[in-house]
Amino acid sequence: MSDARILVDTNVLLDVLVPDPTWEAWSTKALAGALSQGSVAINPIIYAEVSVGFERAEELDDALPERFFLREQLPYPAGFLAGKAFERYRRNGGTRTTPIADFYIGAHALVNGYALLTRDRRRYSTYFPRLPLITP
Repeated sequence: MSDARILVDTNVLLDVLVPDPTWEAWSTKALAGALSQGSVAINPIIYAEVSVGFERAEELDDALPERFFLREQLPYPAGFLAGKAFERYRRNGGTRTTPIADFYIGAHALVNGYALLTRDRRRYSTYFPRLPLITP
């Protein structure tokens, strides 16, 4: 496990990198606070979701420098928890047929003992009630 204590959700990164008029100020302040506490982490799913705002991988890497954003692989136990969260989602009437990215992101943070910096309090608190959240 790394020294990171905060996993940063895609929505926060996009608010900052592709300025969102509603959320840019909050996300910028929250991300700066997380970075001031030490390194923060992203995973391949977050990286992939943020990539849609960039033409080239090098541009994305410049926007998310490794000295600030630790790249982590998804732990296998997170895959199991993501599947269980998806199962609950389907029982609650969810219509998607494959686990959504948020389940992997939340499970990754929970398995590694991280807090999650996100704007999506409802989904994460519903499916990962023990996950520490940093939200508006």
